[in-house]
Amino acid sequence: MLWMLIAFLVFMFLGMPIAFAIGIAGFIWFLQHPYLPITIPIQLALSQIINFTLLAIPMFIIAGSVMNSAGVTKRLLDFASSLVGHMRGGLGQVSAVLSTLMGGVSGSSIADAAMETRMLGPEMLKRGYPRGFAVAVNVWTSLIVPIIPPGIAFILYGTIGQVSIGRLFAAGIIPGLLLMVIYMFVIHLVAKRLGLQPEREKRASRREIARALSESIWALIFPVLLILGLRTGIFTPSEVGSFAVIYGMIVGFLIHREMNLKQFFTETLENSLGDIGAVLAILAMSNIFSYGMVWERVPETLASFLLGISNNPYVLMIIIMLFLIFAGLFIDATALILMTTAVLLPVARRLGIDPVHFGLVFILSAAMGNQTPPVGASMYAGCSVLGATLEEYTKASWPFLIATIIIILLVIFFPQLSLLIPRLIFG
Repeated sequence: MLWMLIAFLVFMFLGMPIAFAIGIAGFIWFLQHPYLPITIPIQLALSQIINFTLLAIPMFIIAGSVMNSAGVTKRLLDFASSLVGHMRGGLGQVSAVLSTLMGGVSGSSIADAAMETRMLGPEMLKRGYPRGFAVAVNVWTSLIVPIIPPGIAFILYGTIGQVSIGRLFAAGIIPGLLLMVIYMFVIHLVAKRLGLQPEREKRASRREIARALSESIWALIFPVLLILGLRTGIFTPSEVGSFAVIYGMIVGFLIHREMNLKQFFTETLENSLGDIGAVLAILAMSNIFSYGMVWERVPETLASFLLGISNNPYVLMIIIMLFLIFAGLFIDATALILMTTAVLLPVARRLGIDPVHFGLVFILSAAMGNQTPPVGASMYAGCSVLGATLEEYTKASWPFLIATIIIILLVIFFPQLSLLIPRLIFG
């Protein structure tokens, strides 16, 4: 087991793609146990990606790409601007609201960080935003995206932990809105200190807001339809992803009429394939790695260790939060969720922690890895667009990091923040 972990860390620090680092490290464990058939790693990799529930992941990735091609992003940007463009640090405030709205469309923090930095970043620089702060705003607000339903992280956690994906989707609504509010507060304080001005000279009129709302309505009702479909049993978690693709195609082809067949096949699907391949590769390889951890009884050992520290559920969740934030510094968020769900969720269940409540804390803490150096994918996406250095980004990120931890602590100590809506919808 030790050699597997050492190999994984060495490969990570050498810059090897995360899927290969996990897979090769797991294969090394099998070489240490020659009495196990060498065909098992292949079987494990294949069995992981033919899981019917996980079919929702490529479907939601395609759906997000379809909705972007359908002109949804621009309409949501106009709506967000009409709502908060008059506030201090207006473009930053727009980024926070836009990420919240994009949560119902994209589901990917990395895609949102790249997209918003590309759309809003150049204008931020023209209006005097420091380069590091401009990137930090767009990267950290993208953390809202996987929390507002539908989020791919919820599907991964729910599938591995056998937790209702519909409840997880519903549980993310209030924490996602809280993240938006606290990020807007941080942006206001920093903008005031830097003397940054609003995007708009005056507040948008009610008629302008209503017009922007009407143009964005098809994107805004999308997450509502998903949750209702799951609640009423019309869709299974796998089927709801396919519905998302069809819904996006209807919006793009028939309603907004901004997408054609050529664009759909040559741009939309092509752009989705890379993301789908990356996620599925990590999924496949993580199963090889996880097999060794289960064989060596790592979940039971870790559970005993954590319960030996404290049997207070709040203390335990804070420890797990700190562990995941630290691990996220070095491990991709998707890989971290895949590798640790089966290890940490049983510990939470033994203490009577609701798996949906734990899931929100778990996913929020793990997803921060996309925003933090040295391996944060969202961070690199944003920095590469605006040419910001890691130092500039890190210096500007501290207020957002502290704000995010505050929200996670609120979710830990007030379980109703994550459980209220699931109980209202699902009972």
